[in-house]
Amino acid sequence: MKLLDTPLQGLYEIQTDSLNDSRGRFSRLFCEQELSAIRPRLHFTQINLSDTKQKGSIRGLHFQHAPAAEAKLIRCLRGRVFDVAVDIRKNSPTFLQWHAVELSESNHQAIFIPEGFAHGFQSLSDDVQLLYMHTANWSQAHESGLRHDDPKIAIHWPLAVSNISEKDANLPLIQNDFAGVES
Repeated sequence: MKLLDTPLQGLYEIQTDSLNDSRGRFSRLFCEQELSAIRPRLHFTQINLSDTKQKGSIRGLHFQHAPAAEAKLIRCLRGRVFDVAVDIRKNSPTFLQWHAVELSESNHQAIFIPEGFAHGFQSLSDDVQLLYMHTANWSQAHESGLRHDDPKIAIHWPLAVSNISEKDANLPLIQNDFAGVES
């Protein structure tokens, strides 16, 4: 595993190699020892799977407030996505800045998103499948999100939006008094 810094402190792109032979492919999806360089004693409490059927669909931008704030390790198992993390940490020097990476079944990359970031993605192909590993359990009482089209973030989504949930489409725009979240 190669841990690659991004412009947003604590957010890492992860490159993994796969072993390929006539039988197929073998890839390591998680290694606590190797990831201890960015997060000692990294512990996941939930592993979730999402399937997105239509190219251009957007999911997110989601996060959880403390005390249920969560870090995520995300990998694409099928298809391709434009995966986005937005820094919403209170007093962060990169507050409201975003970073995106393409994750796909063929590029063997993952992204580690620490607490204090909102996360979302756009499917770049039909029939996308993402694997999410979370450090905290989902909590409806602590869930929140940002609008994918919020002008204060100004994410440059690569495709027109073909599908978005009503809940995500109706997330609030960032107000001038939004100071961020505790991370």
